[in-house]
Amino acid sequence: MNYELIRQQLKNCRLLTVACLLATALCFLATACSENKKGGGDDTENGHDVSVYLTVRHSNIRLTEQNGISFSDAPASGLTVTLDTADVKQEIEGFGAALTGSSACLMKNMTGAARQKLLKDLFTEEGIDMKYMRLCIGTSDFSLGNYTYCDDCSPTDLSHFGIPELDRRDLLPVLKEILALQPHMRLLGSPWTAPAWMKTNNALYGGYFKTDPAVYNALAQYFVKYVQAYAAEGITIDAITLQNEPWHEINTYATMKMEPNQQRDVVRDYLGPQFEAEGIATQIQIWDHNFGEVQYPLAVLADADARKYVDGVAFHGYSGSPANLDQLIAEYPGMPIYFTEQSGGGWNTDDPVGNMLYYMKDFIIPTINRGSRNFLMWNLALDLNAGPKVEGLGGCGDCRGVVTIQGNSYRVNEEYYLLGHFSKFVKAGAHRIGYTLSAARPDNVDFSTFLNPDGSKVVVAVNQSGAAQTFTVRTGNKLFSYTLSDQSSVTLITKNYE
Repeated sequence: MNYELIRQQLKNCRLLTVACLLATALCFLATACSENKKGGGDDTENGHDVSVYLTVRHSNIRLTEQNGISFSDAPASGLTVTLDTADVKQEIEGFGAALTGSSACLMKNMTGAARQKLLKDLFTEEGIDMKYMRLCIGTSDFSLGNYTYCDDCSPTDLSHFGIPELDRRDLLPVLKEILALQPHMRLLGSPWTAPAWMKTNNALYGGYFKTDPAVYNALAQYFVKYVQAYAAEGITIDAITLQNEPWHEINTYATMKMEPNQQRDVVRDYLGPQFEAEGIATQIQIWDHNFGEVQYPLAVLADADARKYVDGVAFHGYSGSPANLDQLIAEYPGMPIYFTEQSGGGWNTDDPVGNMLYYMKDFIIPTINRGSRNFLMWNLALDLNAGPKVEGLGGCGDCRGVVTIQGNSYRVNEEYYLLGHFSKFVKAGAHRIGYTLSAARPDNVDFSTFLNPDGSKVVVAVNQSGAAQTFTVRTGNKLFSYTLSDQSSVTLITKNYE
């Protein structure tokens, strides 16, 4: 479904009232995070060769550890998936979501003990161990205020640049707690708009980026100062994009249109050289918008002088499909790909596991299998009213977070399990690896395969074929068979014997 249209059509979200909080508290607590969301220890440490974590539709099995499997000398059963550890593909930088202003506010308002429990469920091996997170540089449609990091500046004077009070109050404290728990975290910063004085309408909502060399230079300085300001807080910003959804411009919340020639010129003539001069290693990712408009990043990459500063192309999944990446891969086979936003929400009308399997089959597996180094959902956390956020702010009115928070309680959603089938088991420094099949793949059965730095292998499989599917996994001279029921997903983790 096209998220661009959703955001324009959904009703404005209002903050929860005290009455709503009281009325739903008992029900919410009953379905809180104590659900069957994760298993115990790694079964490969308990005498088995393969650990198994399973999610099954129409059951209470959610990323639940099953009995382990031993390697076998028996003949292969069904389709054979042969892992090719010599065919090493992209490094996987992580799976995660965005710590928006709304998410940070909800987490900050929890008690310390409740927040630590949630953060461990999200960012440690006790939970799903997410390792990649997106930050909004200033306001977005999920913020508690309208601001940038340099509202009172000009093209010739950015001396008033600073981390805004709202981000100091909510974002920074929560972010520092997360980083203390997750040492492998990577951070991406994305602005929903440049400061108003850089735009044709002199406003945060809507408008176009000015075609002005002085403004181009100021935007580059803006990113330099952003990276340096977070470094001063002890936080490394690993990557930035120049503009969230640069071809989406609407006057009901912070957006800005930026054309490909503008993005090209900023990267080539200002941002790339300034990062280089300042010794800033932060990646520059371009585009940060939908699969369906791949012509935009291709236009930027066509300029060789701009391309040398580009560290990747970022995509969203609200129009087009992962198949659109094939053109980019064909023309620029070495260009890194990133997936930086996809939201679930009220438009997902299936049951939770049905929604999870949809996003797994249609988004995360085909995107990763085409070379993406990460996969990010949208809001890390929202409340029961898809907020909190600025009263009357346009944008998505029924987006769903990875978790739903109410006071000090939280409920994990389908996005938690979707990400967890990968993030919990694909370790820092892992790579995707190739595999071959002994026969044609059954329709609606998909695999993604990885090699961890310790030599263990990870196979994620999803089955929506209408029947149980038996397949054999072969790694070197070791093999095992597994039968995956219909409407299910499994992650299989092998010991290293090679």
